[in-house]
Amino acid sequence: MTDPNALENNPFKELGEIPENKYDNGYTLNSTYITVRDGVKIAATICLPKGLSPNDKIPTLLTQTRYWRAMELRIPFRWLFDSMITNAPNPEIVTSRGYSLIYTDVRGTGASSGTRIIPFSEEEVKDGSDIVDWIITQPWSDGNVVSKGISYTGTTAELFSGNNHQAIKAVMPGHGFWDPYTDVAFPGGCYDHAFMQMWSFLGKNLDLNSPKVFSQIMPEVWLFVKGVKAVSSDMDLKLLQDAITQHKSNLYVYEHTVKRDFRDDKLPDGTIFDDLSIFARKEKIESSKVPILAWCSWYDSGYGDAIINRFMNLSNPTIAILGDWTHGAGLPANQFYPDRTIVTPKPRDRINAWLNFFDKCVYGDGIQGKIIYYYTLAEEKWKKSRVWPPKGHSYQKWYFSENYSLTREEPATDVGADNYKINFRTTTGRNNRWWALLGLPITYYNRNKIDEKLLCYTSQPFGADTEITGQIILCLYLASTHEDGAIFAYFEDVDEKGNVTYVTDGEFRLIHRKVLSTEPPYKILIPYHSYNKEDAAPLVPGEITEVKFGLHATSVLIKKGHRIKIAIAGADKDTFIRYPKEGRPTITISRNKEFPSYIKLPIITKE
Repeated sequence: MTDPNALENNPFKELGEIPENKYDNGYTLNSTYITVRDGVKIAATICLPKGLSPNDKIPTLLTQTRYWRAMELRIPFRWLFDSMITNAPNPEIVTSRGYSLIYTDVRGTGASSGTRIIPFSEEEVKDGSDIVDWIITQPWSDGNVVSKGISYTGTTAELFSGNNHQAIKAVMPGHGFWDPYTDVAFPGGCYDHAFMQMWSFLGKNLDLNSPKVFSQIMPEVWLFVKGVKAVSSDMDLKLLQDAITQHKSNLYVYEHTVKRDFRDDKLPDGTIFDDLSIFARKEKIESSKVPILAWCSWYDSGYGDAIINRFMNLSNPTIAILGDWTHGAGLPANQFYPDRTIVTPKPRDRINAWLNFFDKCVYGDGIQGKIIYYYTLAEEKWKKSRVWPPKGHSYQKWYFSENYSLTREEPATDVGADNYKINFRTTTGRNNRWWALLGLPITYYNRNKIDEKLLCYTSQPFGADTEITGQIILCLYLASTHEDGAIFAYFEDVDEKGNVTYVTDGEFRLIHRKVLSTEPPYKILIPYHSYNKEDAAPLVPGEITEVKFGLHATSVLIKKGHRIKIAIAGADKDTFIRYPKEGRPTITISRNKEFPSYIKLPIITKE
């Protein structure tokens, strides 16, 4: 089997070889409060290289988290490990490369004071600028600050650049959203109640310093974690207790969203989903001209789409990377190789690659232009491009046909349709791309058996290897017995033996089917649905309507002799709420000359 780490165009190799360490004796730990402009105290833990002389000036890598910057460990673990063990190997690698490393609890979380109504608020973003002001006054600071993170901390890193502070030299947002409505909370307008509820449950318990939450989510952490680490000067823990008392006024995303449906629904503080997004802060981020290294996985929620949207819409110098791992790259997730146990690149190699990027921006000329690296599944190769879609991109239509087939030929008959009674017990389980946001493995096993419950259309074997890279577009001419409903569509590879492998999927709530001709808020490559209340339209039972939407982006090689399959469901019970709330619709998908349902594949032709 090919070693993915050794492949041509591998971004982790092209970011440079690992230089010799500047410091080899480990790091020192200290913590303090940084008081920001409105009096909120931000808890900060500072890691400095051991052996740092009074004359040494070094750059700082900042991470702002809502998941406890440092942990108070139980006995005997506190005798064996320091409070940064859950952030390992970051402190060791970052300080050895000659950076100070600072983790902060964002306002209203951890040991920091304050309250929070929504995540990623403007006040939270502004705190980053105040923290930089504090950093550059420290005796060890050379006046340069960079920021990196994964998931929540990846988004704080990206928003951090929008402060337009002259000390900020680069950011590395990993596995972060672009559009929180479609990337996380309501992909395709379907409410992801499983993640939203679990994430809120986790956040509330963390903010109240209740580590018992780990016993339900991460039992291995529960064994050794006592709570959040207080700052060094808070010997009697009074400041920590005061902060926790303030956190009791916090609000959480599940409370905000469980009774909402539309993109323009108001949140408790008067904002809407777009106000929390990256794209709404595009101008601030672009005006900073800060270089961005963004990375994610094809399989991680809607964040693979976020990488592409970021690449297409931001003018900042950018390196974008799309691989085949889980959320945060802790585990492999390549469904074509389910037995892989070692993730590539390894955590140490990954962190050193990020530091190579930061070195270019702090000590060198930075990066110029934009480049995207993407891993093609089944082919097991890295590719790179300066534009998206990549050169050689074109669309190819495959039509739904009789005998549940997919064909290149347009329907020639005036009749043809298939009925499907929605099975609300269908599920992709709790190791799918959406549960992955909780750090879980990603596995789509047993697709053959699951597909028996779905409406499936399968092609004949491909006559040649064919690369599909981009977002597949599904167009259904559909009628239903009910006014509301949803489509869950799975794009799959079928090998010569009949084994079915999940490639990607898409979900769509049918009341959002209106395709708008107006300009979307940012450039997209799929049909534009606003998801606003004014554009919602209940179905007329029995009436055929066009439903057209994009699946989540992918890059895959369909090998010669393999077939492709589209499997259609109306529910994913362990992840999304059901539409409609009552009743069991039957949908009818037309596949005839007047109403030719099809999928449109983004084919890459070799030049």
